[in-house]
Amino acid sequence: MVDLVVIGSNSFSGAHFVRYCLGQGMDVVGISRSVEPIEAFLPYRWREYSGSFKFYAKDLNKDLADIVQIIQSHKPSYVVNFAAQSMVAQSWQTPQQWFNTNTLSPIMLHDYLRQMDFLDRFVQISTPEVYGSCEGVVIENRHYLPSTPYAVSKAAVDMSLQCFYQSYDFPVLYTRAANVYGEGQQLYRIIPRSIMSIKLGEKLPLHGGGVSERNFIHIDDVVDATYKVMESGKVGDIYHISSDKVVSIRHLVEMICTRMGVDFSDAVEVAEERLGKDALYHLSSDKLRNTLNWQPHIDLEQGVGRVVAWAEHYFEQLKYEPLDYQHKP
Repeated sequence: MVDLVVIGSNSFSGAHFVRYCLGQGMDVVGISRSVEPIEAFLPYRWREYSGSFKFYAKDLNKDLADIVQIIQSHKPSYVVNFAAQSMVAQSWQTPQQWFNTNTLSPIMLHDYLRQMDFLDRFVQISTPEVYGSCEGVVIENRHYLPSTPYAVSKAAVDMSLQCFYQSYDFPVLYTRAANVYGEGQQLYRIIPRSIMSIKLGEKLPLHGGGVSERNFIHIDDVVDATYKVMESGKVGDIYHISSDKVVSIRHLVEMICTRMGVDFSDAVEVAEERLGKDALYHLSSDKLRNTLNWQPHIDLEQGVGRVVAWAEHYFEQLKYEPLDYQHKP
């Protein structure tokens, strides 16, 4: 038996959650569709931990029977699902692939999981994209109005899980986080992409001139919140994870340029805005703060500095990695 199965353990957030849980002394099984990437993207390989870790390269779309057997054989108390096709703009190009990965395959998995009496809790890593463009502060009972295939696929699986909760008492909990960043993030995301573009002497494409505003929260604060939800959250509930820091993308890139000693105008080029891009989500995390005693601890300036230090430490590995999103069907 193990304490926890993490599906999508090679993802940025999934790998950090594995690290956090190993640090709590938990025995963890990780499942992702590809083999483990280079060390720079695997924070649970950066040091030794008291908990144990076993990894399986299994694809939710192709190896569902194997994944079910792995879970049955290890009998975890918790399953946390980070696995998803998560790029918004690209979901317009092949939406059926997003629905396969984010909706159809997970629903089939849930139908097996609901019959496993050893499972105490299932945590679904959701997204604020399900709300669509919003005005004002967004709380957890906000209605869904998704505006991209990605968002629709995530809303659909969340709604299915809610049906499972209501009909079968399936022990699901949900988290929805603001813009997550940190060390080990994929290079096509805005903060590592900006840093690597500067280090490689390449221009950063700044969509829409960077006028969009976003709420950024460091991955350490996110996995701390996710752990609290997993252990102590109320089954059936949704929890928002957000900081109090809202900045424009332009301001963020200017901050990175200043820290790295380059001129903003030399580092960027304006690109077209992306199709279906939603407005800022002002997520309220009051519920998480008030009921589970959670607070964010890493401010944006400190967090960006940590990502810069990570990129410099692993630069000899990272300089060979693509800066653009590489789609895997």
